[in-house]
Parts: sequence; structure tokens; C-alpha cells
Amino acid sequence: MFAVITVVALLLDTLGGGERAAFVFTALLLFGVLLLLSRPKIVADESGVTVVNLTTKRRLEWAQILRVNLRSGDAWVFLDLSDGTSLPALGIQPGVAKQQAIRDARALRALVESRGTGTHTG
Repeated sequence: MFAVITVVALLLDTLGGGERAAFVFTALLLFGVLLLLSRPKIVADESGVTVVNLTTKRRLEWAQILRVNLRSGDAWVFLDLSDGTSLPALGIQPGVAKQQAIRDARALRALVESRGTGTHTG
């Protein structure tokens, strides 16, 4: 999209330098937003889970995750942590693909229960 908008800005003869720069700047903003939106993911391995959200990345050991929550109406999964906080995990979002999100949340919950000290809830 960045390339297309930039090419259009350069090909339009009626645009001045400032307008072309505005097109390119807008394309950069759009590219940045799309890049941020593509970041969220959850990666599980033998020693724990890495949660990548829009602007943050956090590594958790299995024992740090007490519970995996995906309740009806939640926009994404929440991880209840041993320090008393809750971490949103945007990598599992039912609004995008509900059944896949439910399967992914159940799989993560099973991993937490088998590898950590987690407990099961909704």
C-alpha cells in the first residue's frame, strides 16, 4: 500500500511538492498502523510463552501463568499472572475467527495446566 500511494503521488501531475509529501507521509502512517496491527501473536515453547501485543513483547515462564481466560464478549484472551496482574494476549481474538480463537485458547489453557501451576476457568 505504501508503494502504491507513493507511486500515485508521483504520477499525479496536478500535485505540488507539499501535496506529494503529504501523500507519502499518509502512506507511511498507514504502513505503520498496519505493521502494528500485524504484530500480535502468542508463541509457546518448552519453557514458557512469549506474548507479542501491538507495542510490547513479554516473555513468561509457565509457572507465571495461573489462568487463561476467554469469556463471552472478551475482545481477546487474558492471562492471569502469579504477580496478581492480568495480561491481555491480543494474538487470540474471537472477533477475527471465533472458533479458531476458542481452539487456540483451549490449547494454551491445556499447556498452562500441564506445564505450569495454572487452573482452569471460563
